[in-house]
Amino acid sequence: MIDDPDTRTLSSTEEPKEVGDAHHRPHLFLVLEAHRPLAPPARVSLAKFDELDIGRGATRQLEATTAQGTRRLTIRTDDRRMSSTHARLGKLLQRWVLDDAGSKNGTLVNGIRTTRDELEDGDLIELGQTFFLYREALPCDPNDPPVLDRTASHPAAPGLATVLPQLHRVFERLVPIARSTVSVILEGETGTGKEVMARALHALSGRPGDFVAVNCGALPKDLVEAELFGHKKGAFSGATEDRLGLVRSADRGTLFLDEIGDLPAPAQAALLRTLQEREVRPIGGTRSLAVDLRVIAATHRSLERMVAAGSFRADLWNRLAGHKVELPPLRARREDLGLLAGVILARLPPEHAARIRIHPRAARAMLRHDWPGNVRELEKCLGTAVVLAGEDGQVELEHLPAAVQRALEGLSAEDAARRDELVARLDEHGGNITAVAKAMGKARMQVQRWLKRYGIDAERFRR
Repeated sequence: MIDDPDTRTLSSTEEPKEVGDAHHRPHLFLVLEAHRPLAPPARVSLAKFDELDIGRGATRQLEATTAQGTRRLTIRTDDRRMSSTHARLGKLLQRWVLDDAGSKNGTLVNGIRTTRDELEDGDLIELGQTFFLYREALPCDPNDPPVLDRTASHPAAPGLATVLPQLHRVFERLVPIARSTVSVILEGETGTGKEVMARALHALSGRPGDFVAVNCGALPKDLVEAELFGHKKGAFSGATEDRLGLVRSADRGTLFLDEIGDLPAPAQAALLRTLQEREVRPIGGTRSLAVDLRVIAATHRSLERMVAAGSFRADLWNRLAGHKVELPPLRARREDLGLLAGVILARLPPEHAARIRIHPRAARAMLRHDWPGNVRELEKCLGTAVVLAGEDGQVELEHLPAAVQRALEGLSAEDAARRDELVARLDEHGGNITAVAKAMGKARMQVQRWLKRYGIDAERFRR
């Protein structure tokens, strides 16, 4: 679950606040249908509706209606574990409240069964085998559609897919950038999909040459320039033949320089010359050769800070930084987890992919895990889980790595310390929430949110 702020930034009935050019509005995401993980996600702008009715139907259907001034959205999925009318979402005293509608299998919020719950930012809602995520104040555009029941992506570049409105606009701006010769720098934590993004940009570029990926940190330190720029036979010991080099291999295509911050200073200078002159001279060569080059660089570090520290050339940074994109970590785009899982599973043979199902406990663990290894960790997790699931095709909790399983079992150190303090204060003040809030220096509402998050019943402390 996404950590709650100390105070709410927007209630569902207030006018959306503006931050720069962005509005912030409440949203509900249909993140994952565990019984058919290849199904696309959906997004609903709650500011456009007064009530939501969620239940089982013959097929996926999101239908908006207005009656007597009430704007209602009906969501139906073919989830057999969901009741025909399973739950309702409505506004009460400027807050969104989830009510179980007498469902057979119950309604869970953050893994806890409930009949009524006042929703908080980041709450994970589980109805049958279908998972929703509530976001209280998400940056968006006033012109965004109220309902998005598909994947927002470019057909030639599935790597640019997302259901997050703000990230979608970032990806949209990359389409014209991709078709230009503007250099791009991709920043983000390890495993966030920078190479996938680079390949998507190459696919959109229309350039006829190859996509050549280079891990700058893995190049042999004494052969960096030879690997990049090529060499002539006999140029140095071991040069037994002419080599084209990685730069010329990307002629008329895209050169992807991953972890460019690891490039040694001499190679930085040589790369700068190549980009400025649009030509490359192989080691041992007597003349330079023209090259039509488009460069995309990636790093998990801040090149701007490296420039300030003197460990990266400012002139090379200026040459590369035509357009900069920061890819968020997976924990900051949990709304896309089902989408990304579907993309990964779709790489399987169609008949195999169609059999894959995820047990709700496994899905719950995946949606609560922080994914420090990001999309790469998710890919490895699902790859192993699918193998362990075998012919049956159902991914169980025990098929997931231990770190993912533990997402259902424990709390972070910070949460554990806060929970212990809450229990101590409740015991000290006999379950009086107002007194506990005063003792902790927090609003009473915040204490109630924490009680809900940690599953603590204040009544048991009353004397």
